[in-house]
Amino acid sequence: RVILSMQRSGFSNLTGIDPFLENDLQNTANLKILKKDLFEMSGQYDFIMLHHAFEHMDHPDQVFCKLRELLKPTGKLLIRIPVANSYAWRKYRTHWFALDAPRHLFLHTTHSIHLLAKQAGLKIDSIDYDSSFVQFASSEKYLRDIPFSDDFSMFSKKQMCDFSKEAARLNSIGDGDCACFYLSVK
Repeated sequence: RVILSMQRSGFSNLTGIDPFLENDLQNTANLKILKKDLFEMSGQYDFIMLHHAFEHMDHPDQVFCKLRELLKPTGKLLIRIPVANSYAWRKYRTHWFALDAPRHLFLHTTHSIHLLAKQAGLKIDSIDYDSSFVQFASSEKYLRDIPFSDDFSMFSKKQMCDFSKEAARLNSIGDGDCACFYLSVK
């Protein structure tokens, strides 16, 4: 979805990868999505994004080194992930919906991302927190032993509004449960 949105916004020469595709896809000459794993990629890129993918990957240290290898010297990297050093983790612990075991192989903190970046020759330029009401609504459902779904009808409009306001407040103080890390080469 993100890559298609970028294409519609005027970006060109876009490449996506997904090892679970049946075949390579090519939308236009400016957009292709390859049936490849990160470690099968070569070349260098201006901008690399991982949207809620990094937490699903084995060997985070090797992933960071490969991302560094794929970045041009002036390139930028965006990694969007759930972060475990957040209010939602402290409040819900084993009921925090972003644990998402066994699909999430690793959950990181801002500190672990700093360490991985440093080890790979990258630096964090900025962090934007972008959590939403979902951190509360889904975790509250888990707390009540209700399976995950996008159906939040059990919550009143006021509760949903309160969840959204609290998510925005936590994001503003760097304590939301999802973050976008913007990195560059040291």
